Amino acid sequence: MDKEKRENVVATENNNAEQDHFRYYIAVHFKGAKKAYFFGLDDDTIKHGDFVVVETIRGMELGEAISDVRDRKTLKMATPLKPIIRKATSKDREDFKKNESLAEEALGVCQECVDKLKLDMNLISAEYTLDRNKIIFIYVSDDRVDFRELLKELASRLKCRIELRQIGARDKAKIVGGFGCCGMETCCSRFLDNFDIVSINMAKNQLLALNIQKLSGQCGKLMCCLKYEDCEYKEMRAGLPKMNAQITYKGKTYRVTSMNVITKEAKLENKEEALFLSFEEAFKEYKPQEKKNETSEKLR
Repeated sequence: MDKEKRENVVATENNNAEQDHFRYYIAVHFKGAKKAYFFGLDDDTIKHGDFVVVETIRGMELGEAISDVRDRKTLKMATPLKPIIRKATSKDREDFKKNESLAEEALGVCQECVDKLKLDMNLISAEYTLDRNKIIFIYVSDDRVDFRELLKELASRLKCRIELRQIGARDKAKIVGGFGCCGMETCCSRFLDNFDIVSINMAKNQLLALNIQKLSGQCGKLMCCLKYEDCEYKEMRAGLPKMNAQITYKGKTYRVTSMNVITKEAKLENKEEALFLSFEEAFKEYKPQEKKNETSEKLR
């Protein structure tokens, strides 16, 4: 146990030493990405707007510096920073442009192989690393795909390392982009970095009609924007009866058939009439804890 502790301490110290190796850090943005990543460097001549070459988990990539260099000590990160390899040259930028056109051709080649092997996968995009040692194909599929034969075909035709990455429907919508029912660019393609869980209960909290087609985005899943105001609607509905609950108003029993928490109006109905009243008027005889008390009395 003591040996394990010592090894952990040594590993931590090595990590800290690696993190503290750089004098500066800088934020780098990659084409198609929605967030910036931090890299370490000792060169303080790189400035905001410069293009740099870095090595990521994907391989060699070209990115754009979106900040000036900053003192490394001001950045508090648990993981070590990867280095800026160099400031991009004109050749690097030319290679990047060339790689984009070559990736389109490679996507066509991959589609031919997919059709030939009759694989159930929908190709989305292809991207070469800057040095063209590897190409990454992104695809969507409902099931797992056995692409061993596909890898052999692509490796023999493209002469580089092949990576096939499966993504979900929401990630596809993020890459493809488009416009939502609000008339603005979809949130996922505009600013969202991570996808939160969106449930049908959020639509219920906002008293929306449970029409799945209207509540779904381009990805076919529930729209991300349902989550934005969920907490506010929960607060506004606190202490109010549920939809279709029976309440008493002026000695008569009514059913709550509609509520608008923005205007604070409710619709009460029974067989004889329908009333549109303010919350204050409609629910003045309603006691939120009444049902719980009745249940507890029965249990006793």
